[in-house]
Amino acid sequence: MPQQVRGVVARKKGAPVEVADIVVPDPGPGEAVVAIAACGVCHTDLTYREGGINDEFPFLLGHEAAGTVESVGEGVEDVAPGDFVVLNWRAVCGSCRACKRGRAQYCFDTFNAAQPMTLADGTELSPALGIGAFAEKTLVHAGQCTKVDPAADPAVVGLLGCGVMAGLGAAVNTGGVGRGDSVAVIGCGGVGDAAVAGARLAGAGTIIAVDRDAGKLEWAKELGATHTVDASAADTVEEVRALTGGFGADVVIDAVGRPETFEQAFYARDLAGTVVLVGVPTPEMRLELPFLDVFGRGGALKSSWYGDCLPERDFPMLVDLYRQGRLPLERFVTERIGIEEVEQAFHTMHEGEVLRSVVVL
Repeated sequence: MPQQVRGVVARKKGAPVEVADIVVPDPGPGEAVVAIAACGVCHTDLTYREGGINDEFPFLLGHEAAGTVESVGEGVEDVAPGDFVVLNWRAVCGSCRACKRGRAQYCFDTFNAAQPMTLADGTELSPALGIGAFAEKTLVHAGQCTKVDPAADPAVVGLLGCGVMAGLGAAVNTGGVGRGDSVAVIGCGGVGDAAVAGARLAGAGTIIAVDRDAGKLEWAKELGATHTVDASAADTVEEVRALTGGFGADVVIDAVGRPETFEQAFYARDLAGTVVLVGVPTPEMRLELPFLDVFGRGGALKSSWYGDCLPERDFPMLVDLYRQGRLPLERFVTERIGIEEVEQAFHTMHEGEVLRSVVVL
């Protein structure tokens, strides 16, 4: 029968979030109910609260989560009650044109749960990225559940559900960073530092972290940056070139998502180098570049959506690397908080005081 649990809800644009009673229905065909163990506080959740995604209030926030499958609906075979899972927002369909071409990481028709979760009065909730995991339990499509090593810390591996996977995948999957490559990462918050960690994991020789915040640059060094550039005191393009023999980096990752930073990334790369945009622009932004420079510099300009990941392929592998001590995912967890502290966590995140606050349930 339906269950009533606590969850973090954004009722209207810009208003502080609140902990409310929500109703989670029994799973229908293809669905699963997951008891959430931990969920990271991602900037995307704040963007939902501010109306930057859409205006389908009220939202049930939270999406970077790990937990245990409690029950499944008809036809579910890949996960079962008791499985420890990381939730994802790319439950691939297997039948769209991307999937049929063997490019499931670009699936155009991903799945979410068909049934709504509601407030106690019956008002339907919009779960963030189809997940809604700032809650004791949530309802998702079973394809959004990826089984991983149950010995892993849920507060750590849950971060693969969004920001860490986006940054790490931008380097490894989208950017194709290889052994000995030079890499520059512009913007060293959670996503940018994950790109730094990904570049290190891939064997990059020179990893340049660029930010205006000294604390963030220190975090980047801890995660593998070999050099740092204070963008508030130096020209980013000139500094990156100086650190790469005057040529520019093989791969430059823009983890900010502004026209100014993308232009810096464009000119900070080597000839035939790659620019990866993983920071999310806003609708009003416009980019202007000399068309001849786009032609003359060659290489590739790429956007990275969720780090071009395939959860069932990438999550278990990355959790194994973390468990082996080869990927320091635990360094992304700055603090562990309760479900009532999400609003304060938005503030500390906005002020750049944390890589990730993680709600532990």
